[in-house]
Amino acid sequence: MKRSRIALLATSTLAISLGLATAGYAGIEIYQMNSNLGIEYLPRLDLTAQSKSLMPLSRPNVGDVIGSLSIPRIKKVIPIIEGTNAQELKKGVGHYIGSVLPGISDNSVLAGHRDSVFKNLGNVKLGDLLTVSTDYGTFVYKVKKIRIVEADDKTVIVPTDGAVLTLSTCYPFGYIGNAPKRYIVQADLLESEAIQSNLVDV
Repeated sequence: MKRSRIALLATSTLAISLGLATAGYAGIEIYQMNSNLGIEYLPRLDLTAQSKSLMPLSRPNVGDVIGSLSIPRIKKVIPIIEGTNAQELKKGVGHYIGSVLPGISDNSVLAGHRDSVFKNLGNVKLGDLLTVSTDYGTFVYKVKKIRIVEADDKTVIVPTDGAVLTLSTCYPFGYIGNAPKRYIVQADLLESEAIQSNLVDV
């Protein structure tokens, strides 16, 4: 009788242990599933406080769509294409490959045609917000400067201390032929929500 009680106790203890182990494993499995549900579960960081060495995991190839540019003032959401050759500019606004990608600390330069994607860029005002959405984050800029420069003015693409978005198009807007000037809109990074898993510190 005593042996039966001992055997029963041992069996109960083993069952409880197995139950706890199963529950623990299930908990780990559920946690892993939740961690892989989507980008909303990934850690995020503010790029405005990061160094210039923080970059997306890979540099896009020429012709790749790297994100979109939203300009509420003119009710436009425009694809951003890597490169500024004629082929890229037919598809959207082109990212100048000599500049950093949007959201990174420095001057990110985007160019577009005045008779298509940037047709109404002249309506943008100081203080307007511009939003760039990419697979490594979303970045909101505030327009701080609007100017007109000569076509060969290289100050448009010079490096900057902070994260700046520069939009460039030919000017005057209604000019027939090769326009002699460039219309420049520059905006400072105001807010950022970056996806850390898609960035690397180089």
